[in-house]
Amino acid sequence: MDAGERNGEGSTSVTATDIEQAAGVLRDGGLVALPTETVYGLAANAEDPAAVARIFQVKGRPPSHPLIVHIADAQQLDDWVAEVPAAARLLAERFWPGPLTLVLRRGDRVPLEATGGLETVAVRVPDHPVARALLSAFGGGVTAPSANRFGSVSPTTADHVRAELGNAVDLILDGGSCLVGVESTIVDVTGEMPSILRPGGVTREGLEAVLGHPVAVPSTSGVRVPGQHPSHYAPRARVVLVEPEKVVAEAEAAGEAGHQVGVLLPSSLADLEVKAHAVVALPGAPDAYAHGLYGFLRELDRQGCDLIVASLPAEEGLGLAIANRLRRAAGPRGSV
Repeated sequence: MDAGERNGEGSTSVTATDIEQAAGVLRDGGLVALPTETVYGLAANAEDPAAVARIFQVKGRPPSHPLIVHIADAQQLDDWVAEVPAAARLLAERFWPGPLTLVLRRGDRVPLEATGGLETVAVRVPDHPVARALLSAFGGGVTAPSANRFGSVSPTTADHVRAELGNAVDLILDGGSCLVGVESTIVDVTGEMPSILRPGGVTREGLEAVLGHPVAVPSTSGVRVPGQHPSHYAPRARVVLVEPEKVVAEAEAAGEAGHQVGVLLPSSLADLEVKAHAVVALPGAPDAYAHGLYGFLRELDRQGCDLIVASLPAEEGLGLAIANRLRRAAGPRGSV
């Protein structure tokens, strides 16, 4: 069952009636696919362990993988966590609503089913009119991981959700194409110094400007958060990562070896001709690249590619998040 129709990028025709219907589904323990500025989320009542468990079942997600609790505004943060350090308050004031998730000590309101058994909880305030309207109408928090099968490419349109989850979702709110296109930045603020556990829509440079000091991006962490699985955000095709100057040669060699090759062609190589099954010419602007990344991967799958050749962008600004997603999509075997 769908509500609303796509009406241009980032816009929506979801009505107040649709929002009330969705809030009722959540109160009844159902699942609602909702748009956020990052990707589409699969939402359930965060305080209903049975509804939360259904998310794991529908996605095929291991129950040890924690979920993010989405709330309507920063003023609700104290209701969901045990304490709010000064750094967390500062970041929330600057970046909420927006693509930033804060990891804090779990409050009593959050069931362990939502945190993967951890005593920490990830919380954010989404920046999408449909998501915020639903959260306000519902009056509580929702757990809302990406609305796709575990480990696969995240959905950035309602059509992606329909194609992947179908009738497993009780209601889909179609709010158009997601503006940011990659998931939120996850920042651990439980220790002495904040650290980035998953790069995303808020840049490291932006965090550092607000906090006034460098922010680490550790390669490993004792805190489990979404997106840490060795293979994640992955299309059906195998993704191979090479240096930018080797993209064309690697793609053509793979084609000669019998692969149906898709190429994510860097903007710096836009003038080159590539012999490949399918080629996506990447935009030069990092925000446009991030916005389109998951759609590009899905398109190469749709065209029947069995191997995708790509290179990592410069790991600054949104490039850090894009590189993170490509590494996870490639998995342990993704470099040549």
